[in-house]
Amino acid sequence: MRDVRLAHAAFDPADELERFGQRQDAGGIVSFLGKVRAEGGDNSVTALELRHYAPLTLSGMDQLAMRAERHWRLTGLLVIHREGIMHPGDPIVLVACGARHRRDAFEACDFLMDHLKSESWFWKREKTAQGWHWVEPRDQDRDDLSRWADVG
Repeated sequence: MRDVRLAHAAFDPADELERFGQRQDAGGIVSFLGKVRAEGGDNSVTALELRHYAPLTLSGMDQLAMRAERHWRLTGLLVIHREGIMHPGDPIVLVACGARHRRDAFEACDFLMDHLKSESWFWKREKTAQGWHWVEPRDQDRDDLSRWADVG
């Protein structure tokens, strides 16, 4: 069972995980929830905006999910990614993978997040006291992504 969505409004991660878990015949479910964080001091983030290229975003997310399903033995996969303006504490992304054995679920979830973080269809900008500025992936994000070169 694959459930891949682009969320245009806030979602409740607990409700989403509960529904996902009820549909699983899995030995384990691994999930990751990414939230808008506020940095301390003068760089405190007051808002985050994610923009995307609509003709490619959802189909690209779905293709990424299919890659994970081909490589790992999953019983289910959930990807929900927000777009638009969010504030500190708001959920941005929820990824959950169910599998009969934990290693497949852990690795598939890690694979999906590395790609969504570094190589996706979203542009991110943050608002601080100094105004809006664009955020680029870090070198560490690119290094994390390179681990998955053999996943077709």
